[in-house]
Amino acid sequence: MSLFSSILAKLGIGSAEAVPAPGTQAAPTAVPTPISQVDVVAKLEGLAASHGQQLNWKASIVDLLKVLGLESSLSARKELATELGCPAAKMEDSAQMNTWLHKTVMQKLAENGGNIPKELLD
Repeated sequence: MSLFSSILAKLGIGSAEAVPAPGTQAAPTAVPTPISQVDVVAKLEGLAASHGQQLNWKASIVDLLKVLGLESSLSARKELATELGCPAAKMEDSAQMNTWLHKTVMQKLAENGGNIPKELLD
């Protein structure tokens, strides 16, 4: 499982539809199922409150990963940045990579059904 998939799973974001076995076809559906909106802020605030440390997940990718109980080391963040397509120039500077990574994770959460306030997407 990719690191971003782990983030989605921890937040309860994703499809609950069954994936057909290889070589079989899924039954066609008449109406596509809309992506349900997950209140990411409420989930993260609840997790942060029970964490025991003061974590600023709204601005820090390290704190966001810690709140989710995921590895937050530089190597883990580089893996996530590579997975999400971080530009090579930003990968060379951890501060720039972290800023890019936090913004991109928030955008990707929104694209995948997370309800993210506009101020966290700017």
